[in-house]
Amino acid sequence: MKISYNWLKQFINIDWDAEKAGELLTDLGLEIEGIETYQSVKGGLEGVVIGEVLTCEQHPNADRLKVTTVDVGGESPLHIVCGAPNVAVGQKVPVATIGTTLYTEEGESWVIKKGKIRGEESHGMICAEDELGLGKSHDGIMVLDDSLKVGTAAADVFKIENDQVFEIGLTPNRADAMSHFGTARDLRAGLIQKDVNLELITPSVSAFHVDNRALKIDVDVKNKALAPRYCGVTISGLKVSDSPEWLQHRLKAIGLSPINNIVDATNYVLHELGQPLHAFDAAKITGNKVVVKTLKSGTKFTTLDEVERELHEDDLMICDAEKPMCIAGVFGGIHSGVTEETTSIFLESAYFDPVSIRKTAKRHGLNTDASFRFERGIDPNITEYALKRAALLIVDIAGGEITSDVIDEYPVKIEDFQVRLSFDNAKRLIGQEIPRETIKSILTSLEIKVNNVTEAGLGLTVPAYRNDVQREADVIEEVLRVYGYNNIKTTEKLNASISNSSKFEDHKLQNVIGNQLVSQGFYEMMANSLTSPDYAKLSEQLKEEHNVIMLNPLSNDLSAMRQSMLFSGLEAIAYNINRKQSDLKLFEFGKTYHAYAEDKREEHKHLTLLVSGNRDSERWNTENKPSDFFYLKGIVQGIFDRLGISRLKTSPVKNDMFSEGLSLSLGKMKLVEFGIVKKQILKTFGVSQDVLFADFNWDKIIEVASRNSIKFKDIPKYPKVRRDFALLLDEDVTFQSIYTIAKQSEKQLLKEVNLFDVYQGKNLPEGKKSYAVSFTLQDEHKTLTDKQIDKIMNKLQASFEKQLGAELR
Repeated sequence: MKISYNWLKQFINIDWDAEKAGELLTDLGLEIEGIETYQSVKGGLEGVVIGEVLTCEQHPNADRLKVTTVDVGGESPLHIVCGAPNVAVGQKVPVATIGTTLYTEEGESWVIKKGKIRGEESHGMICAEDELGLGKSHDGIMVLDDSLKVGTAAADVFKIENDQVFEIGLTPNRADAMSHFGTARDLRAGLIQKDVNLELITPSVSAFHVDNRALKIDVDVKNKALAPRYCGVTISGLKVSDSPEWLQHRLKAIGLSPINNIVDATNYVLHELGQPLHAFDAAKITGNKVVVKTLKSGTKFTTLDEVERELHEDDLMICDAEKPMCIAGVFGGIHSGVTEETTSIFLESAYFDPVSIRKTAKRHGLNTDASFRFERGIDPNITEYALKRAALLIVDIAGGEITSDVIDEYPVKIEDFQVRLSFDNAKRLIGQEIPRETIKSILTSLEIKVNNVTEAGLGLTVPAYRNDVQREADVIEEVLRVYGYNNIKTTEKLNASISNSSKFEDHKLQNVIGNQLVSQGFYEMMANSLTSPDYAKLSEQLKEEHNVIMLNPLSNDLSAMRQSMLFSGLEAIAYNINRKQSDLKLFEFGKTYHAYAEDKREEHKHLTLLVSGNRDSERWNTENKPSDFFYLKGIVQGIFDRLGISRLKTSPVKNDMFSEGLSLSLGKMKLVEFGIVKKQILKTFGVSQDVLFADFNWDKIIEVASRNSIKFKDIPKYPKVRRDFALLLDEDVTFQSIYTIAKQSEKQLLKEVNLFDVYQGKNLPEGKKSYAVSFTLQDEHKTLTDKQIDKIMNKLQASFEKQLGAELR
């Protein structure tokens, strides 16, 4: 949220600099994320002064140029070459002196320098209005009033608006601060605690009066639950045009583009008081009647952005006698808004149900300044006041007369909140006793009324616009933030307890594996659990009906809980590749969410790995190696080794997210699936390079790891023996088969089986391949004899020949 400091000063006459005021606002809970400088003319016309043309002669080398001397109040006149057809002796003109920075309409800067133009020296520039950013005309130089004094800064003549704008990171609960007035109210409360007592100035509406009753528009609120309060008034005889400069500057400072004086006035009051308003062209209201109601589901309605939308039966609409005109509190309609031909308006100010507005805005994917405020809850008691404020402003800048009484449909008043505050509870929660008079002063400065005072506490009335302050704890929080968190002393005593916990707790195992992966060059990532429901269509393993759908999603792309962590990971891969980071190794601990039935929703914890590009970054002394399936397999195996999990069964992966891969299981528990992600899925995310993905079932891994017991044994004293086989095998035989057969043939003395070379090609029969496999043997109690070794190797050879059809080469 943007807050103009100049605008803020209209409500509270503070002379602090913006940085100091920003620090106090941050202390009050309105965190200042940044302070920007706003100038109504970019550059503020610094270096531009008023000059007088003393001489003007034809350029000797150019027909369309003039050589002038201009007095700018310096020691001597400036020689300036000018190409404007209207330059003449005696004119008062704006002059950009050497070193001045000017800006194009696109915002590009350029500096005035000393130079020669067609052989004649030029020491500045006489400016047209578009060159200074004061208009769009380039027909000639600006000729100013003769009464202006030579040497006067142009910024003083043109009254350049200089402002500083706060960017406030407003939390969703602070609906009361969504305006300049609300921010000023908080700032005043903070100033009082610093013994700076300033008046909070509110715009007066005492001048409001009805000129005549020539245009009456009836209001019928059919759904009073969704529109608890609805006000309106008509204004006739107005003229739609551009807003005055002061109003345009206020809106531009906070990032809004001026449209016309009517719309700008409603936007001004919105950001001034926090009350959204809407102006309807009265001539387009059929039957001179406004009806507030819901319509049938499926009704078509075209909004201001020219998009035809299909209404929901719960969408509250502002209608006339025949048709809908506006989505209440969200967005206007294209056929009822103010245009240049508008001469009379019906001005609306209302309080709509926050939940209803939020649901409607999310259903239609709309987020407007009005819906932003309505859905958080505005002040229901300023509805009429804001209407009068806007009506007076419109009459002032657009002319016209107020031609109806104010209609105020408010059948059931929204009551303030009654809260009881205990001094003991305040001390307990704050951790320090705050003087009772200070507590009362803070609450009064926040417009919280103290009804009664006892030794035990206070009876309070909290205004209805503070819908975030309804409990005792909320009141204590208000007291604390205004008193100042920094003013709470740190206790001298620190209490702590040590708990006995298992080394197999989730967070501990995460740290163990996380540290291992980081040491291998991986980066940890954290993706949003909210994702697009359409991702479920990318795999047959996922079902759209299993999506957990959000009731009030931030957007359609974030409307479902993820069923797989692959897709959010691929979003991260694509994001990095698009920013020239193509060698990636990422891991994430997270959850997936599944709605298997209405009464059966499950969460599953996962560890996922994503690898793409080269294994390591470029170095002059090492050769780049691309990450491949076997590299990922080694990382996966390393994780199991670190956790002490072994004897895993390997099988081909059946998950259609992979083009090829493996699944590792222990008994009936599938612990991990890993492999190469399908090209078709990668294409959806705009990723052209291969991506390797591993998905661990972390819940099962914790269960298995916690069952493992660590056994210690002496380091064997007797040597290992290695023997190698070169085996000629069918192409479809896997190393896993060799490993399994070898381990089954010799369970005691065979310690390691390793594949160290693979050959396919020349001098081998068709359909065959050669594996070079090493076997490590060891007896932990004695030295192996040649006879024992030969016996084991013969046994292995026979097993391979019988079960795999292998031949020794």
